[in-house]
Amino acid sequence: MQSHSESARRGRSARLRAVLRAACLAALLGGVVPAGAVPDGVVNVNTATADELARLPGVGESKARAILDYRKERGAFKSVEQLREVKGIGDAALERMRPHVALEGKTTLP
Repeated sequence: MQSHSESARRGRSARLRAVLRAACLAALLGGVVPAGAVPDGVVNVNTATADELARLPGVGESKARAILDYRKERGAFKSVEQLREVKGIGDAALERMRPHVALEGKTTLP
């Protein structure tokens, strides 16, 4: 079981990685990202395609496929924590994804 301080550290690390990703993308596209900017948006794990799922931090092609397979076999996710039951998604991966996961509504993560 992880301590509160370890959980907080992991959350800060995930936010920092998101900020760095946004800054790199903006630099590649010739734009400027304000300090502290984090990409806004969510991915609805109950309706998303493999490509949309791959937009989540730490999710590539194989994890996206595992999410789709899980959803096909067991139906819609009832909680974000249920993603831990997907092969390849543990506590750390879930914490990276959590801010961008939705169970309802549209996928809006760029």
